[in-house]
Amino acid sequence: MARNGRSDGQSVKAARRAEVALPELVAWEGGGLEPDGDYDGLEFADLDLSGQEAVGARFMDCALRRCALDGAGLVKARVLDSVLAGVRGVGVDLAGASLRDVELVDARLGGVQLHGAVLERVLVRGGKIDYLNLRQARLRDVVFEGCVLVEPDFGGAVLERVEFRDCALRGMDVTGARLVDVDLRGAVELGVARGVESLAGAVISPSQLFDLAPVLAAQLGVRVVA
Repeated sequence: MARNGRSDGQSVKAARRAEVALPELVAWEGGGLEPDGDYDGLEFADLDLSGQEAVGARFMDCALRRCALDGAGLVKARVLDSVLAGVRGVGVDLAGASLRDVELVDARLGGVQLHGAVLERVLVRGGKIDYLNLRQARLRDVVFEGCVLVEPDFGGAVLERVEFRDCALRGMDVTGARLVDVDLRGAVELGVARGVESLAGAVISPSQLFDLAPVLAAQLGVRVVA
């Protein structure tokens, strides 16, 4: 389920925000996750899922709370109408995964592989993610809110109706990305390491333009001399 986006009157369409309403869940009592596993209406709480291999698995109406996910293999997994809260881990592999109507809350993650993934109506709220790899991914109706993203890589990705609210973006790479209705005005810190020329299609504030001036000047080959 999602809330319809609304234009703010300044030529940018708002994202349709994910609103996940979980049914009554059943506690997961199985062993390890399995490739192509089908998980429906389950709660995974306070579990160590490090190194689990669940390639192609499907999670529907599920909640993962305070789970360790170090090195978990979730390539091409499908996560639908689900909540991930307080998860942590390094090297989670979600390459080619599909996330739809998902809330990721207060996560502490590093080196997450989401290249080639599809994210639709996803809310990332709070927490910190280092070295998020979203190269060649497709993001539609995605909201990043109150989180810290360190060196996120959007190289070659397609972003449509994506919003950054009260976020810190440090060392972002948008090389070759295509942006449509991407609202960066709410970012409290906006650092672009590479690909500033690909920001066409994004909306920034006047103060952010001032902050980006040195990067833009360097891209244009302009020397600023007092």
